[in-house]
Amino acid sequence: MGLIERLHRGVDGLADQPIVGPMVRRQALEDFIANRDQNLFHGVYGSWDEAVRAAEGHGRAGYDNSDSAQLYNHRTRMDPHDYPSLYWLTRSLGEGMRGVFDVGGAIGIKFMAFREPLSAWPDLDWCVQDVPAMVVHGRQLAQERGDQGRLRFTDRFDDGQGLDVLFASGVLQYLPQTLGEMLSGWQRLPKRIVINTAAIHPQHAFFTVNSLGTAFCPYRVQTQASLVRGLSALGYKLRESWINPDKPLLIPFDPEHSLRHYSGFCLDLQPR
Repeated sequence: MGLIERLHRGVDGLADQPIVGPMVRRQALEDFIANRDQNLFHGVYGSWDEAVRAAEGHGRAGYDNSDSAQLYNHRTRMDPHDYPSLYWLTRSLGEGMRGVFDVGGAIGIKFMAFREPLSAWPDLDWCVQDVPAMVVHGRQLAQERGDQGRLRFTDRFDDGQGLDVLFASGVLQYLPQTLGEMLSGWQRLPKRIVINTAAIHPQHAFFTVNSLGTAFCPYRVQTQASLVRGLSALGYKLRESWINPDKPLLIPFDPEHSLRHYSGFCLDLQPR
């Protein structure tokens, strides 16, 4: 078992040690770079560009490749932390909303995980937006499953304009801009935004690098205040927030920037 894996399992309490020698840090970095089957993090950076350079220095950077596109082939179950977002999605459908723009939805993993409760709305339009490699793979799998009638894909964020609900599960941290910045150019904003598993720190906004096992990705950590402020400027009001207690984020040797849990939010567009 490598040092990074032991840190993530809480072995030896190394993450809480105030002084860590250079050999231990070097071993941790080597284990991070060699990772092939864990979801790991390393480093703290002040900007997206710094995190991009660090990711590129470790090896292949970014999700847009065929290996990363295969990561979610069997990731179609519902996780315990999905229930609050599923509540708001089904409530939205019950209120007459029918179009869901699933930002960073990979191969449609949440559509498949929520298949049974979503079946009550046969006229649902679920559109997944992701990087080109993921979109190609997602379309192929959807066709094989016979889902292409209710599930569609795009690699363009602007294709979500006009859909009722923007759903962002586990993706805000991978975006080079904040969600508020990305939505600021839209003429037709979604009526509701449902955010799940967002990397939210109680005090610090920063960037780190995430090892997927197939590539290294720059990774944004926000504060709740900055996230909500950016969306409030567009006319959104926070309806509810929740935590995802089964998802921590550990940055080795840096407990101050590590997270005990991820967070979720529901925001509604207010009439002007």
